[in-house]
Amino acid sequence: MQPFKKFTGAVAPMDRANVDTDQIIPKQFLKRIERTGFGKYAFFDWRYLEDGVPNPDFILNKPQYQGASILVAGRNFGSGSSREHAPWALGEYGFRAIIAPSFADIFRSNCLQNGMLPMVLTEHEVDTVMAKALTRRGYAVTVDLEAQAVSDADGFSAKFDVDPYRKESLLKGLDDIGRTLLHEATVAKFEKTHPARW
Repeated sequence: MQPFKKFTGAVAPMDRANVDTDQIIPKQFLKRIERTGFGKYAFFDWRYLEDGVPNPDFILNKPQYQGASILVAGRNFGSGSSREHAPWALGEYGFRAIIAPSFADIFRSNCLQNGMLPMVLTEHEVDTVMAKALTRRGYAVTVDLEAQAVSDADGFSAKFDVDPYRKESLLKGLDDIGRTLLHEATVAKFEKTHPARW
């Protein structure tokens, strides 16, 4: 997992509340057994028309938002089913962080486990970032995980909370398996002194 410390990225706005995981990654694409290849299907039903042509009215298809690495969205982002494929799809699409007034709990946990930072800001702070992203081409913010702050070049700044365990994991680029492997020598020693009983 790539460490997450501090970075500046362009912001893409999704001015919708209650965006659920079936919209983030529709169910027909969940048959894959790999953890990769989902980015091209992110927001599939909104991104494409019935004939497979990109929908020109979908906000993320607008040229000014191509290459954005931060998504700003409405409240209750990631609601619905608990599919871990949703952060996989968003990450492969190019997003490293999401700003919203609230997230579904399981979705938020899945993001943190997969190296993506969901930041809860106040409604007013989200509205400020959303308005700038909608009206300014190339609008960007800087996310500083160590300081737990997000800011822009105009003087906007906001703080966000993050679980200390998940913060440390993101800073070091460790998922749960990676954290376990930090204790590989201890595990190996235990296995030598406690042979299998089957």
